[in-house]
Amino acid sequence: MKFYLSVDMEGISGLVDDSFIDSSKRHYERGQEIMTKEANHVIEAAFGSGCSAITVNDSHSKMNNLLFEKLHPEARLISGDVKPYSMVQGLDSTYEGMGMIGYHARAGTPGAMSHSMFHNVRNFYINELVVGELGMNAYVAGYLGVPVLFVAGDDRAALEAEQLIPNITTAVVKESISRSSALLLSPHKTERILREQTEKAFINRHNVEPLVPPREPVLRIEFTNYGQAEWASLMPGVEIEAETTVKYQAKNMLEAYRAMLVMTELASRTTFS
Repeated sequence: MKFYLSVDMEGISGLVDDSFIDSSKRHYERGQEIMTKEANHVIEAAFGSGCSAITVNDSHSKMNNLLFEKLHPEARLISGDVKPYSMVQGLDSTYEGMGMIGYHARAGTPGAMSHSMFHNVRNFYINELVVGELGMNAYVAGYLGVPVLFVAGDDRAALEAEQLIPNITTAVVKESISRSSALLLSPHKTERILREQTEKAFINRHNVEPLVPPREPVLRIEFTNYGQAEWASLMPGVEIEAETTVKYQAKNMLEAYRAMLVMTELASRTTFS
């Protein structure tokens, strides 16, 4: 069985604010160590559950955070930026399952370091459904016929995953108190939870269906100010629908995902709010 693992950083246990996830700040190297250890716990449990091959995609910021020399020797790592499909780069229909660890809640909801891709985004919509990074990535997996079996992060990320994907297995590695504080578990207990829930996810995998997106999805992005929507609307096919919201009619989910990446990058060029 081939397994794909997308690893973000905000939902890793022990990481409570941006001093752990920003490469210019004091706790970042500690964050890298913890992130790599948690990835290895899941990788080892996945191999122990019958996986024959595992691809890991570093999915945070510049996507070069995981410590390559300390990662499980049998896992393949996709690292670096720019990636055409960002957090789901390298995923295809040959994978029989996907996991997401270090994930966080979407923008505008409670949760440690909650956001949706960029801090200029209030909401993503696929048709009328509001989603965050977790939902966008799960829809790409579903388009490719790959079920998301497992999500690890804080309690709010787990709740979001459970509401979106029936029968998914989640691992809660911290409980959010505010957007920059959380109730933490010991590293020993976190390791046990990650291993046990990964094993449970593989036992339960036949009960999880791919999250299939609409055939021709309408992507809407609600930004935080008009200038960001203005920049995003420079992409051909995009229209400003309502002040800070832009709309794009996609041919399929892969096109919607790449359009999202282009529009959010353009919007980030706004120099004042």
